[in-house]
Amino acid sequence: MAQTWEPGHAGVLRLPSGRLIRGRGLWAPSPGEPQPEFGLYLLGQRPRPVGWDFRWVRWPDLRLPADDADALDALQEAWCRSESERVEVACWAGRGRTGTALACIAVLDGVPPAEAVDFVRKHYRRGAVETPWQRAYVRRFRGRQT
Repeated sequence: MAQTWEPGHAGVLRLPSGRLIRGRGLWAPSPGEPQPEFGLYLLGQRPRPVGWDFRWVRWPDLRLPADDADALDALQEAWCRSESERVEVACWAGRGRTGTALACIAVLDGVPPAEAVDFVRKHYRRGAVETPWQRAYVRRFRGRQT
């Protein structure tokens, strides 16, 4: 049986396929139980260890990923794992980098790139995807699907 998030909980984004992914800011206390089974952490420096599988993408605040190929692979992994696991995507504040990553994951799930930022702002957080270059990154994002 799939171990996913509960719809409607704080930060949980429902993708068009029905998959659920939680976005959040690491500055805030953990929302508690249940814990994620996989985390994708988008930070300028390596995050502290956590009690579940995680992946770190070097992604400085207000910028874009340092390595596009690594970011694409990590986003694809998060999307794939979200089918049957509790996946969380997080940066420091849970807005810019997290919103950008969630918008790219939405593209992987079938949302057109030109609509992905609005989708995330409507269904995750109004202020998501903070900078013009983050919005342009999402518009250019095509990803790959398996």
